[in-house]
Amino acid sequence: MGNSFGQLFRITTWGESHGGGVGVVIDGCPPLLDLTEADIQPDLDRRRPGQSAIVTPRQEADRVQILSGTFEGKTLGTPISMWVRNEDARSEAYNEMATKFRPSHADYTYQAKFGIRNWQGGGRTSARETIGRVAAGAVARKLLRERFGVEVVGYVQRVKDIEARVNVDLVKQKDVEANIVRCPDAGAAKRMIALIEKARRAGDSVGGVVECVARGVPPGWGEPVFDRLEADLGKAMLSLPASKAFEIGSGFAGTYLTGLQHNDLFRSKGGKVRTLTNRSGGIQGGISNGEPIYFRVGFKPVATVMREQLTVDVNYKNTTLKGRGRHDPCVLPRAVPMVEAMAALVLVDHALRQQAQCGRPARSAK
Repeated sequence: MGNSFGQLFRITTWGESHGGGVGVVIDGCPPLLDLTEADIQPDLDRRRPGQSAIVTPRQEADRVQILSGTFEGKTLGTPISMWVRNEDARSEAYNEMATKFRPSHADYTYQAKFGIRNWQGGGRTSARETIGRVAAGAVARKLLRERFGVEVVGYVQRVKDIEARVNVDLVKQKDVEANIVRCPDAGAAKRMIALIEKARRAGDSVGGVVECVARGVPPGWGEPVFDRLEADLGKAMLSLPASKAFEIGSGFAGTYLTGLQHNDLFRSKGGKVRTLTNRSGGIQGGISNGEPIYFRVGFKPVATVMREQLTVDVNYKNTTLKGRGRHDPCVLPRAVPMVEAMAALVLVDHALRQQAQCGRPARSAK
């Protein structure tokens, strides 16, 4: 019922924000991959709350535990189950929201669909659900790196109207992690941090864009028509909380060009087919062409703000509501590992599908 993602490398996430914990089950991970909690924890640390002054102050260690699917530090090929305990839930901050719908949140739509909702922290719609995605994504990233030579790097490209200048071909994760906003452009990062802090002090929030690049993807990954690689990437990114837009390669900017201006011209180089430009974003006809795959994800301002706003209650009576509790003034810094995780999950699934369908190993384009 919408809680699973992937075909051959398939994940199912579970848990609510203020329940006992959250987690994920991975089915289809190949055997004999070296894997311990230490491989997963760094990405969860990048996602966790309370890590800096510009994210929610909720204090969660988010220590992952592998419950099944490994033996003596290696994957067995059986389902891998992982979970993280919720330790710092403060449900009393949400008492008023038991009877009132938060504007632009999923409170009303969940009530309309199911006739019941977990109003404590947003329940299943909370960003804590993404812990399972990031944990599974860490496994996928390790598999991509060690068996296929693929790396995935995401970063904050824009906060509101402050835009970074980043070379997608050269950006490294160490540059991304050099500041708390996860923007590799140091000058832009400083201005972004100031803007987020200003929004937080005003009880408001801001949105922006996360850009992500996958390098080393060989030509041939992706399926025709309905399972195009960019279609699966788009679905993955738009399934993330607060995401509102997805574009790959030239995206909407490409619509201003002519065909002659936009086409990526082919040349033979070192026995490989390469393109002189990469406006396609590394994918043509839904299949990777060996160039870096890069895309952008737009995130709206966080819906819960600390100011009084108009809303309705569960009896459909007009009222007002002021946000309470602990919330991110900007989701972007913590969204970076989420975007990377979903990209890795899509790519590893298509790598395994390529092997299964075409009967040959998918190799790095490098």
